[in-house]
Amino acid sequence: MENLIVALFEILSFGAIVVLVVLGLGIIASMMGIFNFAQGEFVLLGAYVTYLAYTAGLPVWTGMVAAPFVVGALGFVLERLVVRRFYAAPIVAMLGTYALGLIIREIVRGLIGGLYISVPEPIGGSIAFGSMHFSTWRLVIIVVTALVMVGSYLLLSRTSFGLRVRASLENPALARASGISTNAIYGATFAFGAALAGLAGALIVPVFSLFADLGLRFLIQGFVAVMVGGIGSFAGPVAGAGVIGTLSAALPWVIQPVVADVLVFVLAIVFIKFRPQGLVSGKGI
Repeated sequence: MENLIVALFEILSFGAIVVLVVLGLGIIASMMGIFNFAQGEFVLLGAYVTYLAYTAGLPVWTGMVAAPFVVGALGFVLERLVVRRFYAAPIVAMLGTYALGLIIREIVRGLIGGLYISVPEPIGGSIAFGSMHFSTWRLVIIVVTALVMVGSYLLLSRTSFGLRVRASLENPALARASGISTNAIYGATFAFGAALAGLAGALIVPVFSLFADLGLRFLIQGFVAVMVGGIGSFAGPVAGAGVIGTLSAALPWVIQPVVADVLVFVLAIVFIKFRPQGLVSGKGI
């Protein structure tokens, strides 16, 4: 029983990481109709910013606070300079963001020398319940993810910015006719999605270490999770992330990890084949 509880905690903490990555990816996909294949590299950049703060002698948590702002600002610049030019051609946009991600990944690889670099947890140790011990930092990840999810939902559903986002999503032409700058909304949305990925990278680097391919796994899982959850709603990507994150973390407990990764993707493909609209379909945030 104790082993089961510990396993459930590990599954929940990994699922929380996937949710953070997918939330930003899903918002961008639902809003703009494109998949940002640089999202994994935004996760990498969040981890790298945290590492830079640590090597500069600053507390690790300062880098984690700075990461979403730095990565969000970079995402905004990239959207203004590159991504916005391809909205009319989603396939080209995906190839463009993939190229951007490849450039970012190789730059970071050159900067860290292809090494695996450890970054300490800002809050170390574990919490004991009887004979069970739970990582304090993984608990922090779960709590932060829950707060970010609630905050994102309230931002998109209870604020004037969220109203403009929903209007631009539902009917861009009517939104422009109403005086809403959809270009500005797209830029802000892309930056917000990038910031969430940066936050995810900052939170996970003490768990997974820093290496150039850190974001690749989460990009693939995020893409599959968005497809499983469904595009066009806030709940869809979150639901998909919950399913994919849970399967990815749970299956290695019962079968070999390599087989588990393949099985997750096979199950996702089968599901998408029979329900292409995803778990939750809709055209509203």
